[in-house]
Amino acid sequence: MWSTFWPLLCLLLLAAVTEAADLYRALELSKSASEQDIRKAYKKLSRKYHPDRNQEPGAEEKFIEVAHAYEVLSDPEKRQVYDRYGEDGLKANEGGRHAGNPFDIFQNFFGGGFSAQQQVRKGPTVHFDVEVTLEDIYTGNHVELPVHKHILCDHCRGTGAASSGDIHTCPACNGAGVQVVRQQIMPGMWSQAQVTCNQCGGRGNIITRKCPHCDGAKVTEHTHVYSIEIPAGAPEGYQIVLESEGDESPDYEPGDIVLRIRSRKTQGSWRRKESALYWKETIGVDEALLGFERNITHLDGHVVHIKRDVVTQPGFVEVVDGEGMPTPEHKHSHGNLYVEYTVVLPTEVSPEKRRQLLKVFRGAEEGHKDEL
Repeated sequence: MWSTFWPLLCLLLLAAVTEAADLYRALELSKSASEQDIRKAYKKLSRKYHPDRNQEPGAEEKFIEVAHAYEVLSDPEKRQVYDRYGEDGLKANEGGRHAGNPFDIFQNFFGGGFSAQQQVRKGPTVHFDVEVTLEDIYTGNHVELPVHKHILCDHCRGTGAASSGDIHTCPACNGAGVQVVRQQIMPGMWSQAQVTCNQCGGRGNIITRKCPHCDGAKVTEHTHVYSIEIPAGAPEGYQIVLESEGDESPDYEPGDIVLRIRSRKTQGSWRRKESALYWKETIGVDEALLGFERNITHLDGHVVHIKRDVVTQPGFVEVVDGEGMPTPEHKHSHGNLYVEYTVVLPTEVSPEKRRQLLKVFRGAEEGHKDEL
């Protein structure tokens, strides 16, 4: 359906799109992007906006824009001209040549296209638990997270061969990937069955010389650092989904990476339960009886002033309104802070202190008896 209609439309739209296009912005990259960043961005965005998979308005224009950006920025010479002179410099340098067909670029990159009816196999979803501080959750923060995964080999682009000339059709199955095997059930009776070709392992081709970079594995190990944003007041187990950022393979599309945000257990006196924060404050016997004033430094550094002029029982919990965790569902709203008081008794009492306490709690007569 698209083979006759799209090439013509693409060329018409491409002329309009590239007039004022910011090629780096089209790939959602900065000018410092590496070759790997450019390939990765094109791989992600071209799949997202391909007309056979995305029927939303504007998707086809975005697909063409992404293809043009990749065509220029993946070529070191074109990229250098664009960085220095922009689109006008490219046009002058190319001498009026037409830009490549976006679908040809797509097929050359992926080794083929796909139809809307094709069921694309997707790799497994990988889950990671990410521990962050309560300070990060209270204030909201960006956290750098390194993730180890497999990516397609940049040298062979996932073929496993040293070059395209080292990939040949399997002579055993003639590229079918399967062979028909006849088995005799009984004299005069035979059965036929299809089995995976032993020589090519069902791939339909054989490689005569392996890629020296990945040793024929088609993928290499890579560590990518993701900058993830933790919203203020994120609940325990809050999930951040990195779409199509899982392990790469020539046999399937990358799966997703799911990051589950959890607070670290070692947080001193601070504890959290949903939107509530809990703090343990230690006071002396005199403070428990006579009252006290304290300043609690909160998770973001601001000070919460506590004042009590009444008796404080051990284990008493004071509620401070609005000093708990931010509540994302209610903008500019916070839960409560619960301050639990622990009363610490002295390990020993001096004779003078003992006389004073006896006078206070048992009267002057008891204090006089103790002196005798």
